[in-house]
Amino acid sequence: MKNTNMNVADAVANRDQIIVKTSIIGIVANIFLAAFKALVGVMSNSIAIILDAVNNLSDALSSVITIVGTKLAGKMPDREHPLGHGRVEYLSALLVAAIIIYAGLTSLNESILKIVHPEKAEYNSITLVILVVAIIVKFFLGRYVKATGEKVNSSALVASGADASFDAIISTSVLASAIIYIAFGISLEAFVGVLISVIIIKAGWEMMSDTLDDILGRRPDRELSVGIKRIICEEPEVRGAYDLVLNNYGPNKFLGSVHVELPDVMTVEEVDNLTRRIQEKVFKETGVVLTGVGVYSFNTKDDEAAHIRNRVLEIVKAHEWALQLHGFYVNTTTREMRFDVVFSFDIPHTEGTEIIYREVLDAYPEYTIQISADVDITD
Repeated sequence: MKNTNMNVADAVANRDQIIVKTSIIGIVANIFLAAFKALVGVMSNSIAIILDAVNNLSDALSSVITIVGTKLAGKMPDREHPLGHGRVEYLSALLVAAIIIYAGLTSLNESILKIVHPEKAEYNSITLVILVVAIIVKFFLGRYVKATGEKVNSSALVASGADASFDAIISTSVLASAIIYIAFGISLEAFVGVLISVIIIKAGWEMMSDTLDDILGRRPDRELSVGIKRIICEEPEVRGAYDLVLNNYGPNKFLGSVHVELPDVMTVEEVDNLTRRIQEKVFKETGVVLTGVGVYSFNTKDDEAAHIRNRVLEIVKAHEWALQLHGFYVNTTTREMRFDVVFSFDIPHTEGTEIIYREVLDAYPEYTIQISADVDITD
């Protein structure tokens, strides 16, 4: 287990280095682009090019915040934050989104003023060359940053990469307006400035919404949840894995819990050995720490129990909003029955539980029935 921890620590350190390196490349590229565009924008009196330069400057600032957020998120756990500081990355991504939205609103205001009080722009061949270079740089920078962000699971890098790709489109629209002005004498650059502003605001809002989903808690990645259940069910004693809950404490930092269904003849010692083995395998293969492994027992000594389970399953599956039955156990001697039902979000869980309870009680009036309602957390 010690070697596994070292591997995980090395992976985290390597991830942070990649994010910092990629962000530094973005900072350098955006500062150069902002400087050149600002110079050309002032010389040509083009509000569209100046706003494009401001957008590059905000991108550089976003990369700085990404670096700071990554460094803070990598701090070791302490007494006040025993589960680490990984969620700081989400806060830094939120701040980046706010900066992008502010830049877009400011640009929109300036563009509207230019429409109301137009000023003549002057483009030349140098302007066009710089715009073409900017488009090429931002296109490849965007692809590189986004691909790197997806590789290391950094929402801030993915957003920065997407924003850079938008910048390439923005610069293309500025170039098109410059060509139209040179060819036909029609000035569209203030209107292009409005378009740029709207695109910037939209990108910032989408980034903020995505980050808020991470903070509020979104549905776990299907591939991860299915993979964890597959690992657990590889154990020969396990009949099924249910109620998987994954708590996100930062990118690639999950603490979780799960229930496993085991035969009712296993001893406590056997269950203890099994659950420890499951925790170790899941951590080694996915990096997820299972803080708790609960147990459901299933009947192995009573044929009547199997018939009852099949009948109850028919009752449950007759409803589209009842997605799954698990954890079923019945004691035919004491006339006690218990099971869990996973409900969809199409029905209040209390209502669904009452309906299932009444129908099962009608079928087995002599039984004491206990039903636990589960939320459809994972697919």
